[in-house]
This record gives sequence, structure tokens and C-alpha cells, in this order.
Amino acid sequence: MAKRYIILDTETTGLHVKEGHRVIEIGAVLLNDRQKSEDHFHTYLNPMRLIDDEATQVHGITNEDLNDKPLFEDIAEEFLEFVDGSTLVIHNAQFDVGFLDNELKLASSTFPKLSEICTIEDSLQMARDMFPGQRNTLDALVTRFDIKGYDRELHGGLKDANILADVYLHLTGGQKKFEFISSNDMKSINSESKDNNFLVKDFDLKKIITSDNEMSEHENMLSDMYERTSVEPLWRKNQ
Repeated sequence: MAKRYIILDTETTGLHVKEGHRVIEIGAVLLNDRQKSEDHFHTYLNPMRLIDDEATQVHGITNEDLNDKPLFEDIAEEFLEFVDGSTLVIHNAQFDVGFLDNELKLASSTFPKLSEICTIEDSLQMARDMFPGQRNTLDALVTRFDIKGYDRELHGGLKDANILADVYLHLTGGQKKFEFISSNDMKSINSESKDNNFLVKDFDLKKIITSDNEMSEHENMLSDMYERTSVEPLWRKNQ
């Protein structure tokens, strides 16, 4: 069974979760057969605290924008249901996972950490391994891979998740992954092939006949090869 890959990004009120900063936007996009699908999770959240001015300059979200938005606890179960069992691809995963784990802990002591229900892949570490010593921010990778069609003036959870999906496909080769065929699958394939035998009469095959002159020239070539190498040509051995 193919793995379920989800590309995820968050926006927050500030940089440090230990200073009480909160998540204000979650964007997550499901990859289906290494293609971005319409299946996604997106929400803005009321953090119940003020957003740092520096953070607003990055994502453009203001305190007023979030007054009527749900609390994290209101969407927590829906979010967990969406990501459960998936491989989460996150750029600088430690940052986002730290914030989301904190939100889950604040919402309920019974909620799991993301690492307990998901596999976490850090696309930033993948980029560092591929391009050591270079800038590997999301914007830098967009430029490096020549990804177009996005407004990069402001960041956003869902927008950045879509961009990261494109980046991730480049980081992982840009081609579809193939699932291994099990022995049972192979038996099924062999069974199907027996039921679909090809007969020569079903095809319009052209028969090519060599002339006596062509055969004579071929024999002269074989004799010349034997005289020069003292090795009997394969064509004569198979006759």
C-alpha cells in the first residue's frame, strides 16, 4: 500500500513557542501518486494573544483577521484525523512540530504528539544534504528549482504548503515512485499473461530472405575473422 504523504506548513504569532507564541494558520496538502491533490486541510486560528509585528510583516495576518476564527481545540480532532498515519513533509520540521505539539498539549492531555501518529520528514535537512553550504530556505529552493506561479511577497500556511509540495517533488527526483510487486501480484500477472498468449498468425510479420551473394559475402567475412584471430566466429558455432 502506498504511503500517504502530506505537505504541511504553519504560521505563528512569533518565533518562540516557549515564550507563549501560538499557531494562527495551518495548511496541509495531500500528495496523491506524487501529484498535489484537491484533498487538503486549511484553517486560521484565534491564538488568544497578540501577534508580533515582525511576524505580521512576514505573513500579513493581523490580530483583527483572527477575532472570529476558531480556537485550536475546536479543530484539533479534525486535524489529527487528517494527518493520522501519514508521512508529514515539513520545511524546518522542528519549528512546526514544536508549535503543533504544544497546541495539542494545551487542547487536551489525551492528544498524541505528531511523531506518535506520523512519520516526520524534514525537507530542510533533505535540501542541506543535497546542497551543502548553500542557502536552503523555501524561497531559495523556489529560485534554485525555477518554480513559478506563486506570489512570494507574503508567506501563508496553505500557499507555502503548495510551494513546498513542488519543492519536495524536485528534491526527491521529480518522478513517480514505484511500489514493489509482491509474489502474489507476480502470480496474478503470470496467470493473466497465460490467458493472453500472442500467436504469430495474429501479426503481419515481414519475412526477409538473403540472397546467395549476401550469404557468400557473409561467409567470406567469417573466414577473414577466423584467419585474423584464430577464433571460430559465434555465427558458425550456432549453426
